[in-house]
Amino acid sequence: MDRRNFLKITGIGGITMAVLPSTITGSLYADDGRLFEVYEKVQLINADGEALKASSLKKEVNYVFNYPFVGTPAILLDLGVVTHQKVKLFSEDGEEYIWKGGVGTQRSIVAYSAICSHQLAHPTPEDSFLQYLQRGKTTMACEQKGGLIICSSHLSAFNPLKGCEKVAGPAEQPLASIIIEVAEDDTLWASAVLGADKFHEYFKRYKLEMKKFYGGKRKAKKLVKEHVVTVTLNEYTKEIIQY
Repeated sequence: MDRRNFLKITGIGGITMAVLPSTITGSLYADDGRLFEVYEKVQLINADGEALKASSLKKEVNYVFNYPFVGTPAILLDLGVVTHQKVKLFSEDGEEYIWKGGVGTQRSIVAYSAICSHQLAHPTPEDSFLQYLQRGKTTMACEQKGGLIICSSHLSAFNPLKGCEKVAGPAEQPLASIIIEVAEDDTLWASAVLGADKFHEYFKRYKLEMKKFYGGKRKAKKLVKEHVVTVTLNEYTKEIIQY
């Protein structure tokens, strides 16, 4: 799949998808309202325009989709194991919030903003310094063997089983969580962001990148609506950099 075409497809209308909010089960995995922002409810689809199913996700594989804005990448994972539940987290300003855990039949599906909370490293069509490292693999960021999201730009490490709390490196807060819901028909939907995000700083810092990949900052800041294409990180970027 041509990566430039993927970026053009993401968040743009033209594919007819049935939106059935009544089929969404369970409650939002959020706290009491602090550090929680509701955005457009968006269905995740594959590169062929078909609904992405929770049961089709490969275990411990990085999937990338852009949400809540056209220019903000996020990572979707089926970790293959049950996540922790009701994890207490803190923003860099000390504000507390609760991450209630993964979704799906095994409560193993999670999604996080792929913008590092330290210096905003993120996946682009050219390269990616931030991605999930499978269990058992080693990293320079810490002694733990895999099972972490690693930012190889400055070696921050985050635990996706615990709401992406920081476990190593200079980052001062978790990655923001993308709220994912699994409908009764096994389809996947993104609906909100939990935690302190870095979207404002990200758009301000990467103006040239927004122009190169999205046609400008204004287009990159448009909200994704209805559906969003979701592909593996290998399809999204040319080079994955992992230390």
